[in-house]
Amino acid sequence: MKFTETKLKGCFIVELEPILDDRGFFARSWCSKEFATHGLHSSFVQCNVSFNERKGTLRGMHYQSYPYEESKLVRCTRGAIYDVVIDLRVDSPTYKQWIGVDLTEDNGAMIFIPEGFAHGFQTLIDRTEVFYHMGQFFHPEASYGIRWDDPIFGIRWPHEKDRIISDKDLGYSGFVG
Repeated sequence: MKFTETKLKGCFIVELEPILDDRGFFARSWCSKEFATHGLHSSFVQCNVSFNERKGTLRGMHYQSYPYEESKLVRCTRGAIYDVVIDLRVDSPTYKQWIGVDLTEDNGAMIFIPEGFAHGFQTLIDRTEVFYHMGQFFHPEASYGIRWDDPIFGIRWPHEKDRIISDKDLGYSGFVG
């Protein structure tokens, strides 16, 4: 695996290094030793799948609060997404900064999201599936979100005239922090 740290400290793009032959390829997508070498949370407790029927589906921006902050390793296994993370760690030099990356079934890239970040994505094509490794169990009492279009962050989402967003995600208020 190839690890490239983003401008957000502790947030990495993780690329597969496929071994090709006439059958296709083989690649490692997780190795606790390699993640630990980069100082990354190396114990995942559950995996989740998000299937999204239509292009323009936006999910986010979600996070869990202390003491249940969660790390994530996210990969698009079918289709394509624009994946966004925001650094919400008040002691971080990149506090309130965000990045967006394209994760697709073709590029096979993943994003490692450390604890203390909000996460969301928008599908770029129909029938898109996203696979998550989670570093913390889901705790509904610690589950929060912020508006996907909060002007404090100025996230530049891909244009979509018919964006699909859940009532829950639309109901989040602006960031207070």
